[in-house]
Amino acid sequence: MDATIQSGSQEEASSPFATRRIIHVVRQFAPSVGGLEDVVKNLANQQRNRFEDVKVVTLDRLFTDPGKHLSSQETIDGIEVLRIPYSGSSRYPIAPSVLSRISEADLVHVHAIDFFFDFLALTRLIHHRKLVATTHGGFFHTRKFARIKSIWFNTLTRFSASQFAGLVCCSASDLDLFQKIAPHKSVLIENGAGIEKFMDASSPRPCKRLLTLGRFSSNKRLDRLLDLMSVLTKKDPAWRLDIAGMESELTADQLIEESSTRGLAEHIDVHVGLSNDELRRLIGQCSLFVSASEYEGFGLVLIEAMSAGLVPVVEANDAFRAIAWKHPLVRTVDYADTRRAADSIQASFAELERHPGLRSEAIGAARDYGWSAKAQQYENLYRDILSTRP
Repeated sequence: MDATIQSGSQEEASSPFATRRIIHVVRQFAPSVGGLEDVVKNLANQQRNRFEDVKVVTLDRLFTDPGKHLSSQETIDGIEVLRIPYSGSSRYPIAPSVLSRISEADLVHVHAIDFFFDFLALTRLIHHRKLVATTHGGFFHTRKFARIKSIWFNTLTRFSASQFAGLVCCSASDLDLFQKIAPHKSVLIENGAGIEKFMDASSPRPCKRLLTLGRFSSNKRLDRLLDLMSVLTKKDPAWRLDIAGMESELTADQLIEESSTRGLAEHIDVHVGLSNDELRRLIGQCSLFVSASEYEGFGLVLIEAMSAGLVPVVEANDAFRAIAWKHPLVRTVDYADTRRAADSIQASFAELERHPGLRSEAIGAARDYGWSAKAQQYENLYRDILSTRP
């Protein structure tokens, strides 16, 4: 199998799926908001009119609100969502009843390397479904428990991968990693992005307002963005930062408290659970996108930011570097070096003032990541898997 799945014609890929049923299995889905949820939702939406049936199986509680049980069945944006109970932690939720929900599928598409990935591999001789998975960064998002993760990856993950017909790696770094344990099954299909929702939304005039998007988790290093603002506002009190996303290891109250401790209460706003329309309005007041994230599975949030016309200044992690290599307008920095990071922000803003066309350049770069072409690549892979005898 080639390391990269190439797009084929629409006619070639459409006919084999008119009678096929696919089920996406993912630990969190709407109403949860996040990169993983967006990928599954966009991919399923592309597939709805091309397959006989497309469903999503997910957990019945959101990790951000574990005390509330969601309905066992619901239709969201035309996608049928089936929810199942789980026990254990959000890091490895145990949900064996997934077996009762996949019996009608021709193909089960697992998203992320977690319980579902291992359990459906271990029970393959029971359910007899063909399996494909998308890695979404594996489980190396942080350096915590690195030794244990390495042992797990080279034992259980290696075995589980052997039971899948294909492993889709959504970044070059994922491909390098998973080719070590499944060299003949690992392929590269970079994530698409829902670029329409924030298209051309940023401020038409340069303004000294930064935006960061994503979960308030430890690997996002929001503390370094607060340190950055301490330096920026001392040089120029006009700078502001908007932090938008969902609570995780950090809460909004903690971020507000840390901002106040640094004397930044007037320069930082924290927004939790904004709708896409609310985010569009917020983006309309910003010119630069910032992220100090130490790890990203692909860099979806960066693509969405560029689609809005925000000029990015981001941490030099593997995913962001890969995008910057293709699109030089993306500036990568080391946010651990706060003063140099602040200098980079000021330089990017000055460049935007001199060359307002950077905004249009960012929007144009994001168009390369639309979902239509990515869905076609997935269909090419599905066709190969479904045409192969067990």
